[in-house]
Amino acid sequence: MADLDLRPLSLGEILDRTFSLYRRNFLLFAGITAIPQLLILALRLAGMLLATERSRAGAPLEQLQSRTADGLLAFGIIGVVVALIVYWVVYVFAQGGTVYAVSELYLGRSTTIGAALGRVRGQLLILLAVTGFNFLAVMGAFIFLIIPGIYVGCRLLTCVPAALLEDLGPIASLERSFKLTKDYAGRSFVIYLLYTALVYAAAFLFTFPFGVAMGLSAKNPEAVRLFLALSHVGEFVAGVLVGPVLTIATAVFYYDLRVRKEAFDLQFMMNPTGPMAPGAPGVAKTFS
Repeated sequence: MADLDLRPLSLGEILDRTFSLYRRNFLLFAGITAIPQLLILALRLAGMLLATERSRAGAPLEQLQSRTADGLLAFGIIGVVVALIVYWVVYVFAQGGTVYAVSELYLGRSTTIGAALGRVRGQLLILLAVTGFNFLAVMGAFIFLIIPGIYVGCRLLTCVPAALLEDLGPIASLERSFKLTKDYAGRSFVIYLLYTALVYAAAFLFTFPFGVAMGLSAKNPEAVRLFLALSHVGEFVAGVLVGPVLTIATAVFYYDLRVRKEAFDLQFMMNPTGPMAPGAPGVAKTFS
């Protein structure tokens, strides 16, 4: 993207570039998110079908209507554990693939869905560890009430870009994110806040109507099954549409922090094909 010059950005510019990148490369980002998410959709529909068979065998209809674990309790404890692992892997592929695609586009290169997801495959174990440690750190902070948990989550927002683009290990990625986001946790919070608002808006548009329809059709099992299946599809569509926003914003924010604190723009101008490692001493700079 030739017009996406590397320079310090205001928060509004970060968000504007996020939506510009997404709009101009919608099929790329939607595809990166959709392909892994198809596994979750298949898993949910399979859980619904199994619950349907049990309902026909005499189990109460409430079992089908229950959204607990998206119907995956029908597979038992082992099924739920497998489902959680699938969710985790899907999340890592979607997030990592999007970060890689943003990086290539942001630096004026081209990429494909296959290339982005393939890059994640080579670093899957590290990214699983990074996201796992991130989750544990945030949950650990939540033990000390909500505000510390939110703060830690904001400081660790850029740990996946750091791991993927700088080839860092799990702990080093978290430390790197904490260093980059120092004094800029407020921007992370606004990014999270915007994403949360979009998630609720998408859920209202794509899943809420089917939930209402299920409630109105409670005495018609076949209609309930249809609307439940449609709600799963609607949730898939909402996730594909909204999911990339947070990750694109995170990657743009990551580059903005590197430009502000490490003169990454100068590094890239001098060596556009070089490594993405942190700036060498002597080139760092700070912008007010």
